[in-house]
Amino acid sequence: MGYHRAGFDVVGVDIDPQPNYPFEFHLGDALQYLAKHGHEFDAIHASPPCQGYTALKAVHKNPWPLLIEPTRAMLDQIGVPYVIENVQGAPVRRDLTLCGEMFGLRVIRHRFFELGGWSAAPIDHVPHRGRVAGWRHGEFFDGPYFAVYGNGGGKGTVEQWQDALGIDWTSDRRELAEAIPPAYTEFIGRQLIRELEVAA
Repeated sequence: MGYHRAGFDVVGVDIDPQPNYPFEFHLGDALQYLAKHGHEFDAIHASPPCQGYTALKAVHKNPWPLLIEPTRAMLDQIGVPYVIENVQGAPVRRDLTLCGEMFGLRVIRHRFFELGGWSAAPIDHVPHRGRVAGWRHGEFFDGPYFAVYGNGGGKGTVEQWQDALGIDWTSDRRELAEAIPPAYTEFIGRQLIRELEVAA
């Protein structure tokens, strides 16, 4: 959505069905799709599965594929400007680090962005205003942010999650838990589209 707001025509690819995805969508392996169609795009954003890089990877029952390196290799081969997004612990360059507080959102959700073939102006990190609301070790804490993941106590309602992320096109908790705020990709997309316009 952020790239759309920045002026891009957006096409999504995922190996799992995404019935609430608001743009053109192709069901399938993203790397196979890139190999066949990557050259057709002006720019590519990739968000390989993050679960295998998180601190919680030990609790996941199924091993998650580690796809950042093969994704980067594919994107370098295609040769268009790209963005790879992932979490702390993932082997991505931190060309940009974004946080919900930078955009006035009620979620912290730090994410790291590696930029290939182009560069973007950074944005200053804003100090957090307090705690994430919810239960921690049997004690409830109030705060200006919501923990948009999992199903434990104090995580907030679907409506609170939607508001915290700035997302209104899905009410599915799993989709919200895996989403990044569109404000992040709008910030990146506005710089990327200017870069493409200058190059053109």
